[in-house]
Amino acid sequence: MRVLLDTAVLIYAVSTPERLTKRATNVLRSSDSILELSSISLVEIAVKASLGKLSLSSGTVRQAIEDLNVRVLSYTVEHAFHMFDLPPHHSDPFDRQIISQAFAEGLPIVTPDEKFGLYKGLKVVW
Repeated sequence: MRVLLDTAVLIYAVSTPERLTKRATNVLRSSDSILELSSISLVEIAVKASLGKLSLSSGTVRQAIEDLNVRVLSYTVEHAFHMFDLPPHHSDPFDRQIISQAFAEGLPIVTPDEKFGLYKGLKVVW
């Protein structure tokens, strides 16, 4: 199963894996899972790290991507155009971009963020 990881899931996997649910952990560990991370998540981590809100280095993030066997999914024009149709359930611009990417790709999102569940037709794994 191909899934899109929310930024928080990668952060939890690196810094506080005990915050992951059993279901999320199973998805991360399953050989049947194809784990995707939005390039937007990398921007979000870099911005928050530069503002001192997060203490992850680029090296740590690279290592996590490698260790978890995660593919980075580039953000495209088609992903951006899906944002025009998103209801305003979530105000965070990074999350809105990740949600639009999930819709465009037809992917479920692994996330602890309850606001993602407000989007009709978006499958949330947690």
